[in-house]
Amino acid sequence: MRGIVYTGDGVEVTDALDVRPPGPNEVSVRIAAAGVCHSDLSVIDGTIPFPAPTVMGHEGAGVVESVGSEVRSVKPGDHVVIATLASCGACRACSTGHPSWCKSTLGNISTPFTFKGEPASNFAVFGVGGVGLNVIQGLRISGATRIVAVDTMASKEALGRQFGATHFVDASSCDAAAAVRELTPANRESAAGALFPLGGVTWAFDCVGHAAVLRSALDCLDWGGTAVAIGVPPRGTEVAVDINALAYVDRALIGCRYGSSRPHHDIPLMVDLYLSGQLMLDELVSLTRPLGRFGEVVDEMHAGRVARGVLTFD
Repeated sequence: MRGIVYTGDGVEVTDALDVRPPGPNEVSVRIAAAGVCHSDLSVIDGTIPFPAPTVMGHEGAGVVESVGSEVRSVKPGDHVVIATLASCGACRACSTGHPSWCKSTLGNISTPFTFKGEPASNFAVFGVGGVGLNVIQGLRISGATRIVAVDTMASKEALGRQFGATHFVDASSCDAAAAVRELTPANRESAAGALFPLGGVTWAFDCVGHAAVLRSALDCLDWGGTAVAIGVPPRGTEVAVDINALAYVDRALIGCRYGSSRPHHDIPLMVDLYLSGQLMLDELVSLTRPLGRFGEVVDEMHAGRVARGVLTFD
């Protein structure tokens, strides 16, 4: 079997992989295409510590080849997409519609593969990278009236606007939080503005995973606004904030893992949105390469020239 393996010293595309048959509750899928995201790169560069050897990749689509004895939801020949949220389906979190809170979804690394005869792990996912454009189009689909895209590369403006951004801020040439506030001024004057800035956005999303970006997201919030930490920084990363700037004006900082999604509900919804022309997926895939040219996708991602790169397994 062919795949990409993180060896501890780097990655290699190899044919020296084998995978065991599926267990009672497992499914074997022949992958046709897989996205490459920054979570993969974060393992390679050490941002996300992970045991080696590890078979990389977690954004896949393909056809079911075989199923375990207890599997009833799919059968061989079914076309499927891969959801990497391994929730148990039975705990309080799962039964109340919050599978991303399920305690079974973290730390469940297994070794279904062998690489050159040595057990190899599967990639468990701690965050989804490259989600900025999808946040933008998610806001557009939800009916947001003003969507401000912020990036340090001015060349990203056209792409951001294509997916639904109404404004763009080049963070390389200005104070991003101040620029966002200028675009979203308060609708009235108040003496309280001398203590806590007025105006700003209701929601701000850090899709980078950098302390300075998250602080900017907090600083551009209106009263009652919420900053959402999506990107995955190195372990131990901290952000400083004046607690009064949260407590006095009902601002909040929350985390968001895997989009806080319910895969069995949300993926069919996304398919419907795509088929109706609302969810832009074809436009999102800006680079396609065969598996053996994985390095080209990585280089383009580092250069900031890719919305989403996809590897094919033909």
